[in-house]
Amino acid sequence: MEQVLATEEALELIEKLKAKHGPLLFHQSGGCCDGSSPMCYPEGDFLIGKSDVHLGDIGGCPFYMNKKQYEYWKHTQLIIDVVEGRGGMFSLEGPEGVRFLTRSKVLPK
Repeated sequence: MEQVLATEEALELIEKLKAKHGPLLFHQSGGCCDGSSPMCYPEGDFLIGKSDVHLGDIGGCPFYMNKKQYEYWKHTQLIIDVVEGRGGMFSLEGPEGVRFLTRSKVLPK
């Protein structure tokens, strides 16, 4: 079972953002400022390091999470969706009037 997937609405938004900004990457925020939202960046604008785990790809874009945060989430499947409203101020979807949202479900053992 995939660790991360995206809804049709999220995939449509990803395609729109790729057309505007080129290749993208996602990082699941765990910080207080971003409300634990998945953040979308132009590839290369967010430095991925040894403390980040690659969970998979959505819409052809890599999706990462910090290793420490992953320890809490490793038994869940992340489902990336889109809702109306403003998300993290550094995430690319903000000007579109929508934000990415992480839903989750526990993976079967």
